[in-house]
Amino acid sequence: MKQNIILWLAASVVVMLAFPWLAVTFVKGDAGMAVCFLLFFAVNPLYSVLIGAFAGKGIRHLWCLPVISAALFLIGTWIFFDMGETAFILYAVVYLALGIVAMLISMLIRKKTQK
Repeated sequence: MKQNIILWLAASVVVMLAFPWLAVTFVKGDAGMAVCFLLFFAVNPLYSVLIGAFAGKGIRHLWCLPVISAALFLIGTWIFFDMGETAFILYAVVYLALGIVAMLISMLIRKKTQK
């Protein structure tokens, strides 16, 4: 179980910190804006749902994964885009909500299939 947590934390660092850095560093101009839209509206929400679904398998030990993922997103965007931008807080809250809902659905499905 501990290896899975480390694996998911490493994936969170890559998705929420490395991807924004890569977007800012290597993609310039209008293409950079397109990559940011892709990150904010496709990659990050999908990752939040995936990490939430995984956390639902062992909610007592893994509940912090969606929280850490949303916090890493906020840290990454504030570092690489604009420090203190309040719009990124809204995105982080949405990603956290997606992760928590996916976690609860995964937990309920697991409980129903075990009975």
